[in-house]
Amino acid sequence: MQSKDSALIIVDVQNDFLPGGSLAVQNGDEVIPIINKLQEQFQFIVATQDFHPADHGSFAANHPGKKIGDFVTLGGLSQILWPVHCVQGTFGAEFHKDLNRHNWKAIFQKGKNPEVDSYSGFFDNARKESTGLADYLKKEGIKKVYITGLALDYCVKFTALDAHSLGFETYLIFDACRAVNIDPMDGNFAIEEMAKLKINIIHSQEIL
Repeated sequence: MQSKDSALIIVDVQNDFLPGGSLAVQNGDEVIPIINKLQEQFQFIVATQDFHPADHGSFAANHPGKKIGDFVTLGGLSQILWPVHCVQGTFGAEFHKDLNRHNWKAIFQKGKNPEVDSYSGFFDNARKESTGLADYLKKEGIKKVYITGLALDYCVKFTALDAHSLGFETYLIFDACRAVNIDPMDGNFAIEEMAKLKINIIHSQEIL
């Protein structure tokens, strides 16, 4: 069992990011049994949930003449356009039915502002709005965070980068994540970027 100052963060294990979903991560469902086993080792577990309005500016469908993979400016930042995904109130936004949710302390929703995307579980991409996750963890005395989920090269990576910048001792459980891999090397590049910052890259067996 992990110490009381440790938290497991489960990032966006939602139907739209899993096989059959509108923004499916290849083999994304493979993380579910690993995450469920990891949960048995933590007293403190939180999850993030991508939770977009239908008119979100990151959806290609909301930009006439643009297609998925094109870039626009959103919230003052360069923004890749995605398929419509994780829309509030839809099946795609729900957590996968096989993901154990019994012991979660809280769920932090992100991406609710149509004017800016939000990959990290802590902030939107412009870092103007906080989800409240950092304050919540600090109030609960959490010093170490262990990050899992989808997708490694976007929401997982940015959650880990923000956790590190906020002063949490940060661990990325790499076999409990999968990457979108728009470029086939994106997942590898994400791991390299995190490792350079001294974010701890570990395997689930080191905990189990």
